[in-house]
Amino acid sequence: MQRIGIDAGGSLIKLAYVERERLHVKTYQYQEKDSIMNWLHMLAPQVHVYGTGGRWQDLSRIIRQSTETVEEFPAIVRGADYLLNKEVGSPKEYILVNIGTGTSIFHVDNGSFERVIGSGIGGGTWMGIGSLLTGNEKSFRELVELSAAGNHLQVDLLVKDIYGEQQAPLIQELTAANFGKLELLKASTHADQLHALTQLIGEVILSLASTVMQSKNVGKVVFIGSTIQGNKPLQDVLTSFQDMLAYEAIFLEMGAYAGAIGAMLE
Repeated sequence: MQRIGIDAGGSLIKLAYVERERLHVKTYQYQEKDSIMNWLHMLAPQVHVYGTGGRWQDLSRIIRQSTETVEEFPAIVRGADYLLNKEVGSPKEYILVNIGTGTSIFHVDNGSFERVIGSGIGGGTWMGIGSLLTGNEKSFRELVELSAAGNHLQVDLLVKDIYGEQQAPLIQELTAANFGKLELLKASTHADQLHALTQLIGEVILSLASTVMQSKNVGKVVFIGSTIQGNKPLQDVLTSFQDMLAYEAIFLEMGAYAGAIGAMLE
């Protein structure tokens, strides 16, 4: 092991390294940074560390090994390109949606890229409001499982709920108002509310991504980031509009580590 890539984000620290020609990844909570230092000191005292992310500068001050700072957005795109080639074959042009604590959306074309738009809606929103809805701090996995058990239709107001038998100007199954069924909110379960929160976040992100798709005339959308890793309810929302918007959704198996991988490949 000669080099390690680290992506120190708002909530998580992700590591990537190659050992015996095999890519390895690790995830830590930011509060576990001392465990990372111990792991690096014990197993890789001579390694060179390439770091990126919002909290990398703070982390780099306590790392004993030699370090180098890598620009965050190029690292994310570089890592996504690497994973696309490795997992599915890389399209020349695509829209890259990185859902971390917040969300960034890029247009990638033959190795060059532009960050087109971003939003504060993302994993931080999901964890924060999810904890408020359930009344306690639950882990990411617990919130995913609870969301999967819920039904957002108990909470969200759809177009058909407003128009009934009348002809509507929009598709009947579209959400007219997230959390709009005020008369049912008190009777809804935490699972229903979390599923509705997942629906809201997915719809907002997809709405932003579709704007970029249309402006750039690109139909392939690659989703990466820790928030969608193992989060089937959110993945379901992000794929549910494919017939309407005519796009191909691609989820990378190791997409949560794109930033760390891209830093390692600097």
